[in-house]
Amino acid sequence: MKKMLLGFALLCGLTQVQAQENNIQLRGTVADTVVQYVYLQKFHNKMFTTIDSVKVKDGNFSFKTKVQTPELYGLTVNSATSPLYIFLEKEPITVKLSPKKYYNTSTVTGSVSQDLFETYKKEKDPEISKFITEHPASIVSAYVLYRNWSYRLTPEQITQNIALLDKSLQTTTYVKELKELVTVLSGLAIGKKAPDFTSNNPEGKPVRFSENLKGYTLVDFWASWCGPCRRENPNIVAAYKEFHDKGFNIIGISLDRKKESWIKGIQDDKLDWLQVSDLLFWNSAIAKLYGVRAIPANYLVDSNGIIVAKNLHGEELQSTLKALLEKKI
Repeated sequence: MKKMLLGFALLCGLTQVQAQENNIQLRGTVADTVVQYVYLQKFHNKMFTTIDSVKVKDGNFSFKTKVQTPELYGLTVNSATSPLYIFLEKEPITVKLSPKKYYNTSTVTGSVSQDLFETYKKEKDPEISKFITEHPASIVSAYVLYRNWSYRLTPEQITQNIALLDKSLQTTTYVKELKELVTVLSGLAIGKKAPDFTSNNPEGKPVRFSENLKGYTLVDFWASWCGPCRRENPNIVAAYKEFHDKGFNIIGISLDRKKESWIKGIQDDKLDWLQVSDLLFWNSAIAKLYGVRAIPANYLVDSNGIIVAKNLHGEELQSTLKALLEKKI
C-alpha cells in the first residue's frame, strides 16, 4: 500500500525534485541488428549534444554515465538526427529502442517523469496552468512550460506559471532561462526600441541593424530547415512586392547552421532583401536578444527602430502594412 501511495504521489508531482548527479542505470535493446552504437545526449536550448556512447552487443546496450537527474536527455543511434526524448531518473530505466520510428514503437519503462511526459503528449493542447497545478513538483512541468509554452505566453503569464511550480524547481535550468526570457521580452513590448545588432550577410560582410532602417522594417526570424517558415515566405514575398516602394523593408535573420542551406533557401524562396545570420542555430545571439523561442517570428519597427507590431503572419501582415503605409499616400 505504501508503495502504491508513493507511486501516486510521484505521478501527481507531489514530491519535490531533488536534482543531483547520479550514475544512471539505463539499459535497453535495439531492434535493428545493424546498429553498432547508441548515443546519450544532453538537452539544452532546444538542441541535443552527445555526452556518451556505448557499443551495442547482441542487440543490448547499457549506460552508467554520471548525469544530472531528473532531467531530459536524448537517446539515438545516429548523433546527427533527432533522438528519442527520455526523462532520466536515478531509478533503473529500460528502453526498447526502435531506430526507424523512435516515437511510434520505442518504449521506456521505469521513469515516472517519462510516464507523465507521455501522458502530456497524448492530451490535445493541454492548458499549461492546469497541468502545472496538477504536477507542481515534476520536472516535466518545468520542461513543457519552457519548451512548449514560452513562445505562446506574455512575460506576465510566464511569471504567473513559474509561481505555480514547486520551490524545488526554481533552481532548474528551465526556470532560470524562463526568468531571463521574461526580462528580455519585457524590454521588447510595443513602443519599446528594438535592440541593435551586427551580423554577417551571405557574403560574410558585417551588417548593422540600426544603419538599415527605412520606413517600416520587418525583423524576420526564419531558417531553411523550418517548414512553417518556408510556407510563410510566399506571403512575405508578396507583401514585399506590394509595399516595398511605399516604404516597407525586411531584414531576414536565419537560424540556419549551414551556410549552403541558408543561401539555397534564400534563392529558392526568392527572398530579395537583406539577410544576415551567425549560423548558430538556436544559439543565435540575435534570437536570444529578441527572445525568439520559436520560428517564424518577427517584429515590425519604424524608421527610429521603435517596435510597432509583433508576429504578423498571413493576412495580418498585409492589413497592418496597408494601414501604416497607405494612409501616408
